[in-house]
Amino acid sequence: MENNNENHENHNKDNKDHDGKSHHEMMIEDFKKRFFISIIVTVPVLLLSPMIQDWFNFSIKFTGSSYVLLGLSTFIYFYGGWPFLTGFIDEMKEKNPGMMTLIAMAITVAFLYSGATVLGLEGSDFFWELATLIDIMLLGHWIEMRSVVSASNALDKLAELIPDEAHLIKGEDEIVDVSVDELNSGDKILIKPGEKLPADGLIVKGSSAVNESMLTGESKLVEKKEGDKLIGGSINGEGSLEVEVKDTGDDSYLSKVITLVEEAQESKSKTQAIVDKAAFWLTVIALTVGFATLATWLILGKDFTFAIARMAAVMVITCPHALGLAAPLVVAYSTTLSAQNGLLIRNRTAFENSRKIDTIVFDKTGTLTLGEFGVDFIKNIDSNYSKDEVLKYAASLEKGSEHPIAKGIINKAEEKEMDLFEVNDFQAIKGKGIKGKINDKEALVVSPGYLKENNIEKPEDIPENSISTDVFLIIENEVIGVIGLSDQIREESYDAVKKLKEDGIKCWMLTGDNEKTAKEVSEKLGLDGYFAEVLPDEKQDKIKELQKDSKFVAMTGDGVNDAPALAQADVGIAIGSGTDVAAETADIILVNSNPEDVVSLIKFGEATYKKMVQNLIWASGYNIVAIPLAAGVLYSFGILISPAVGALLMSLSTVIVAVNAKLLKVE
Repeated sequence: MENNNENHENHNKDNKDHDGKSHHEMMIEDFKKRFFISIIVTVPVLLLSPMIQDWFNFSIKFTGSSYVLLGLSTFIYFYGGWPFLTGFIDEMKEKNPGMMTLIAMAITVAFLYSGATVLGLEGSDFFWELATLIDIMLLGHWIEMRSVVSASNALDKLAELIPDEAHLIKGEDEIVDVSVDELNSGDKILIKPGEKLPADGLIVKGSSAVNESMLTGESKLVEKKEGDKLIGGSINGEGSLEVEVKDTGDDSYLSKVITLVEEAQESKSKTQAIVDKAAFWLTVIALTVGFATLATWLILGKDFTFAIARMAAVMVITCPHALGLAAPLVVAYSTTLSAQNGLLIRNRTAFENSRKIDTIVFDKTGTLTLGEFGVDFIKNIDSNYSKDEVLKYAASLEKGSEHPIAKGIINKAEEKEMDLFEVNDFQAIKGKGIKGKINDKEALVVSPGYLKENNIEKPEDIPENSISTDVFLIIENEVIGVIGLSDQIREESYDAVKKLKEDGIKCWMLTGDNEKTAKEVSEKLGLDGYFAEVLPDEKQDKIKELQKDSKFVAMTGDGVNDAPALAQADVGIAIGSGTDVAAETADIILVNSNPEDVVSLIKFGEATYKKMVQNLIWASGYNIVAIPLAAGVLYSFGILISPAVGALLMSLSTVIVAVNAKLLKVE
């Protein structure tokens, strides 16, 4: 029943997403249909309009022609103008006048005045302007909505990565093609060469090179073998793989990423909030200037037809659509684009603020270094224990730990094919080591900090080793031996630090390792400073220290041990989280364990902010120039913008904003 309910919920969610997309497509089709029908009806409106006849020196008049003109224009007003009239009503209900309010008022005033002239009011009708204005507004919205959908629907590309079917392995020889929705955790599936993976899983047989570029941004093929994790949506290379399904549906990596992207797109940043206010006030200005324009031209002695045309032009050309879309389109596109490149944004404001970063603090292990420790040396301090026994005791204690140092010790013991001791009363010593009972004796594997804190004398003659980390085996309060391990610096770390420093960003390192190791890593990478022998709960204080100097600090860590520091930093970046997208304290998650992604993140944050600024400058600058022209300030020089031309310019400005958002790229 649980599986059925889960599938039912997923089905409902899919239906909801599908309905939302279908609704948008229906709106685009609706604008398209209304445009073509309205433009067909506009042809006789133009032919029957006295002003058009005067311009082109022809005459079409018959009994009741003015009423036919009124009837055709009424159809265009209600049919073609319906989306704007209903939009106006919605904006009034929400007490948030905007674009639809301006368009509706412009076409309504034009229609009512022109209708009144047919029914006896003295003046010239305005029908041909009304018809062409509605036609161009429909065309503009149709083209604009297609541009907007194109700019914001990049998220669909992620959803489309999952194939519809999977090859389910039943028994030893039977393979059945089933819908991906039917897969459950624990199922075994066959992935043929060149196929997309239908779910997250673990390779149980075979090896291959996998393309994860659309999911993590990793351009190179990633070699995968038995025991390695696979992400649903990645593309298999030339090898055939048998995979045990681990996560499907909402629990899959891709589903979590899509949810994260949707949440980030829906969240409003400070920039967007400012834009929304600006769009509101632009509407107020348009209404004010529109009526002021009408009054001014009437006072100057112009006829009502001329004055109302100027008012309509002002209202239409000042529509805040381009301004209102300036930030949201960039938000929608940048969030999806970043996800496709392994940069997952949880906090949009922090992401946009990444351009302000002047100090970045890296956790050492697994970030600047590979995080894969190997044993360099084993020294037995107590002659009653051999080097192998020191290793065996340490590996027995560490076998339950996932820490990189533990793995290094365990790997060494496995290499020697040791049978490990049974450990009782196992306990972790926060930030300092582990302890337990072996053969009824209390045994500990601890860091140098533990020795110092407990006034235990550090053994002499410990081998000096490049970038080594030493852990000590203590049995019954006596130091029995020491194991030295080393962790190599990532090649990418050198380039990352170099690029950051070239951009004027200070680079620091936080580590629980000893002073010697921290200093050596810092010097090799050319860091601006480091904090050594720092416990997890002390990392937050180190971030505060840097912030006291008015620094805008980013913290880069693994999202678990570094949680307090990530939360304290102005921008918290969880790096190397792989398929775990639940780093709650991080503002941004980098899927790959590559320090150069931090550089990409900062540059992309800068590029995103620039795109927003470019769109805002265009949308605002366009209005600053267009409003006076629409009002007729250059009329004496023969420069005048008609409502139809104003509508064309307004629609064009919105399309420019949408296209500019699509030009955003991750460097």
